Amino acid sequence: MRTIPSSELIINADGSVFHLHLRPEQLADRVVLVGDPARVEQVAALFESRECSVASREFHTVTGSYRGRRMTVLSHGIGTDNIDIVVTELDALANIDFATRQVRPGHRRLTMLRLGTSGALQRDLRIGDLIFARTSAGFDGLLNWYEGRDGVCDLDLERAFMHHTGWSEQLPRPYFIDADRELREAFAGVTIEGITISAPGFYGPQGRWVRVRPADPALNEKIESFRAPDRYDSGRIRRITNYEMESSALAGLGALLGHRAATVCTVIAQRVAGEAETDYRPFVENMIKISLDRLAKIE
Repeated sequence: MRTIPSSELIINADGSVFHLHLRPEQLADRVVLVGDPARVEQVAALFESRECSVASREFHTVTGSYRGRRMTVLSHGIGTDNIDIVVTELDALANIDFATRQVRPGHRRLTMLRLGTSGALQRDLRIGDLIFARTSAGFDGLLNWYEGRDGVCDLDLERAFMHHTGWSEQLPRPYFIDADRELREAFAGVTIEGITISAPGFYGPQGRWVRVRPADPALNEKIESFRAPDRYDSGRIRRITNYEMESSALAGLGALLGHRAATVCTVIAQRVAGEAETDYRPFVENMIKISLDRLAKIE
């Protein structure tokens, strides 16, 4: 059995994992992930009790109880590079014996739900809508660094998208990864299902032009017009619904590591109409309440 070197998994002197500064006993099986550290308190304010509060860099964690279910809420910051850190360290807390540095017998499965904000890419989507990322399209390239990537991705959808957009060889190869089916079922009826793009930046990678023109100014139009058949429902056509910056890495690493993972986003910008809402706190609060209620019902 492999013993993980200390350079591969750094454990702090207090027995906590390197970046998150969490100890294994501080992690619940249900994990709510948010980008903004300030949003952790929005979620934790609904907890009936709290066990711990830990802050390290952009990573702020509170573990407590909601409707009798033990939950952890954790901020991950911005970008899939941070998700790489967070998901890897959460899995280590759940499945690595820190004393022996070996994988524990059996497997502890986490349920990880990211709550985020996004920009809509279809004209009929409105500010305040909740979108469940049934599939995430990773423009970041993160999953391409991991063995088994092709085994968890939708390669047909990937090829169709690259053909439709005339994908540039200078860009990372995109990957398309499905969210956990049980989480998808849990959010049916209260969200709009979509294909969510995770971009590796907020400006150029999402087609925004401030002073430097995007390499392909027409890419967003190609993305908006992309259509593909649903592989599980032959009579249904799928489309790309929104931009954000983390869902692909969460779904991808979750699948590779054997965890349930998904992202729900509230729309705060209408990219097609060129509109945005800066006072989006009420929409986020609605998303949090709905999501905690659904998460509490999952076994």
